[in-house]
Formats: sequence, structure tokens, C-alpha cells
Amino acid sequence: MKNIFFKGQVLWSMIDANRHLRHSAYSDLCTQARNNLMIHIGLSVNECAKYGIAPILFKEETIFHREIKMDEEISVAVEMTKHTISNNRFSITHFVYKSDGTKSATVNVDGAWFDLQTRKLTTLPENIVKLVNQIPKSENFVEE
Repeated sequence: MKNIFFKGQVLWSMIDANRHLRHSAYSDLCTQARNNLMIHIGLSVNECAKYGIAPILFKEETIFHREIKMDEEISVAVEMTKHTISNNRFSITHFVYKSDGTKSATVNVDGAWFDLQTRKLTTLPENIVKLVNQIPKSENFVEE
């Protein structure tokens, strides 16, 4: 496994009535992994705010492969699958793994960069593009 940006234990609060990880918890875990990735490349929430930008999501898709139960240790890998040449839209895939390496879920998101002042989509400044280019790319990465 590579590009791991979150490792942790599944908490009781993340479990549903079927005694496995609830569907929305996958989203929460992947959001934390993306946040950790952004900190890793030097683009934390506070750093984004300095530039008046933030990432937003348009679509999130979860494909479930194997169930995860309470107290299991999991890890989340993150990689960019698409980024536009105009530096305003992106796609990211997350892989949620059980401690034995079994892939439990694949979570795909499509998003864009948002101007916090105008409340509209924006392109990234060149110095931010350099940071975003550090995000691990998938084998089938596409630049449009």
C-alpha cells in the first residue's frame, strides 16, 4: 500500500445497526485522509484561507468491497486521478484498507477550487499549482 494519509481504529460511533462501518463513516475517513494529504503538501485549511480558496466537492461515489467491523485498524490511500490544465477541477480516488491489506472500499470524488470571497469557482494561483502537483497521481492519471 502506498500514499497512505490516514491510519486509525474504527470507533463505536462509526458503526451502524448491522455492526459494521456505516456508509457515511467512509466519507468522513476519506475527508480526513484528504485533509492530511493537503497538510502534507503544505496546503492546510488555514493556508488555503490565506489565498481565499478552498476545495469543494460536486460528486462522491463509494464502492463497497468488504465490510469493516468495530475496533478494526484501517488505512486510507489517496491519489489524484484527474486535474484540468486550467487548474480548476480535480478527481481523487481513495482506497480504504483493512489492516491485513484487504481493500474494503473505493471512494471517488470530483471537485473544484472555490473562491471564498466571490463564492464562485476559481483557478489556482501558480504558486498553489506547484503544491497541488505534489499530490500522488494514479497510474491512469489524466490531465484535461
